[in-house]
Amino acid sequence: MRPVRSFVLRQGRLTKGQQHALETVWPIYGIERGDSQLDMIRLFGNPAPVTLEIGFGDGVSLASMAENAPEQNFIGIEVHRPGVGRLLHLIEEKGLKNVRVMDDDAVQIIKQRIPEKSLDRVQLFFPDPWHKKRHNKRRIVQPEFVSLIASRLKSGGIFHLATDWEPYAEHMAEVMEASSEFRSITDSPFSPRPAERPTTKFEKRGLRLGHGVWDLLYFRN
Repeated sequence: MRPVRSFVLRQGRLTKGQQHALETVWPIYGIERGDSQLDMIRLFGNPAPVTLEIGFGDGVSLASMAENAPEQNFIGIEVHRPGVGRLLHLIEEKGLKNVRVMDDDAVQIIKQRIPEKSLDRVQLFFPDPWHKKRHNKRRIVQPEFVSLIASRLKSGGIFHLATDWEPYAEHMAEVMEASSEFRSITDSPFSPRPAERPTTKFEKRGLRLGHGVWDLLYFRN
């Protein structure tokens, strides 16, 4: 049986800058597909804390976080090539040395290539809410996925989720609260947006339209 995927692969056109970055920057900061586990210290050349972002979109938010925290390391996963090219372009433009990029199915990458207890933080910002009821099963936040994330986080590591779709926020809260492997950093499933999460262009547009945004931050027990 085919696995149920939480994304649809929509490959838009690449700009000249994105294409150039894929050709020249990917060989330096891209991680080629494979099935061997990553050695984080070898990958970055240092033992700094590692944040993994699942689905970084156009990469602007991730590049900003990496620029503001040069003492930390970041791995970004995104299946859409224009977004990958955009992030690589930003890596070159900003001179970032602490970012590595992957372009495959995040769930398979985490299962096959991310060692247990190797991450300090996992970020999942604005995943597809699959708002139609018949598509809810395609939502990435499910008990099995949450348990997988827990296995890759160090004790005390943080899983940070964010969405602008209230029913999905409620679903995220239900799944996270049911997990014995996590506890909320606040007395509620929802937390104020931490300063280190930049406000994206998409998010700003939604806020202007009156949309809400929900952040959930959970410690790994």
